[in-house]
Amino acid sequence: MDDSSMGGLLGRVTGAVGPEPVGEVMVQIRGGAEHFLAHPAPGQERIEVGTVVTVVDHLPPRTGVEARARGS
Repeated sequence: MDDSSMGGLLGRVTGAVGPEPVGEVMVQIRGGAEHFLAHPAPGQERIEVGTVVTVVDHLPPRTGVEARARGS
């Protein structure tokens, strides 16, 4: 899997995700787990540590992911 197909992957917030400061999400990818900088998807204000999220979009190469809390 390359980074361009990260949409739909699940991750867990390891640093609160909000507009300021940028948060962090750990995503299972390429047979392991990697941290990505993250910001909330439109309509989400803040996502707390420990929340499972869906990757909505990815800004290559490792700039970050746009995350949406599961169930929202």
